[in-house]
Amino acid sequence: MVYAIIEADGKQIWVEPGKYYDVNYIPGEPGDYIQFNKVLVLKKEQSIHLGRPCINSVVIKGKILKHIKGKKITIFKTKPKKNSRRKKGHRQKLTRLLIEQFLQ
Repeated sequence: MVYAIIEADGKQIWVEPGKYYDVNYIPGEPGDYIQFNKVLVLKKEQSIHLGRPCINSVVIKGKILKHIKGKKITIFKTKPKKNSRRKKGHRQKLTRLLIEQFLQ
């Protein structure tokens, strides 16, 4: 089993080649390739490589599949005894990435 833990947009994500992941919006067109240089952990076969803080020799290549919106979140605020109510909604912009390969 081959996997890596990368830092993307301030979050740490466990990734495997051939799978897709939803991360915060990354500017680019569907079909564009991007590279992640901040690799924190890499596991291949029986060996584990830890970065301090990152592994400089490893690059992870991914492809933008599409841009989507996340699940709707409803924000409802009230102030007691003031008859004040506020209801808002939010949908986060996300980018779906296909992790293709790990380059060393």
